Amino acid sequence: IPFKFAPIIFSFLLSVMMSCVVSGVSTYSAIGISQVFFDSWMSSWLKSWVVAFPTILFIAPLTKKLVERLTLPPSDRAIFFYDAFEKA
Repeated sequence: IPFKFAPIIFSFLLSVMMSCVVSGVSTYSAIGISQVFFDSWMSSWLKSWVVAFPTILFIAPLTKKLVERLTLPPSDRAIFFYDAFEKA
């Protein structure tokens, strides 16, 4: 996969993992462990991921800019993690 797709891959993987964890915790809080837990969790996860993926695509660049404003500039040798995405 060409490096220029790194921001999309990052957003995809982050959205899959985070929406899975959050929907699992929410489902557990709502119904506990039961025979329908897994089916309910997967249904909730899919709905959450459909929202999470495009949200992260939009929010990640804004978050990067906010973090850059809130932190000290990097030294000459330091590379900010998301700078690699801009070079693609």
